[in-house]
Amino acid sequence: MKGNGSDPELGSEDSRLVSLNKRLDRAEAAEAKRTAVNAGPESDANYRLGNRVLAELLGGLIGGALFGWLIDRFAGTSPWGLLVMLFMGIIVAFRNIIRLSKTPPK
Repeated sequence: MKGNGSDPELGSEDSRLVSLNKRLDRAEAAEAKRTAVNAGPESDANYRLGNRVLAELLGGLIGGALFGWLIDRFAGTSPWGLLVMLFMGIIVAFRNIIRLSKTPPK
């Protein structure tokens, strides 16, 4: 330790830290204000739409694969039933996603 509290550098360092803390507080307040504005009902609607698009995509893929596997299992057409139904599931999923994107927001 270098001084007993009368060091001039120590006082200037404290004022810089105080200034930095004030600027950080202002920046955090501005960021909180900015993000609070974006967290309204519009972002909630976008979140729901994104979840619905994901569900349509996964549902088409999984549903087509499941039906294709069942057709292959009972008809003995492996792997053609799975491939055809998986492809149809992809087509249906993209058709539903395109239909969702064309509907106007409320």
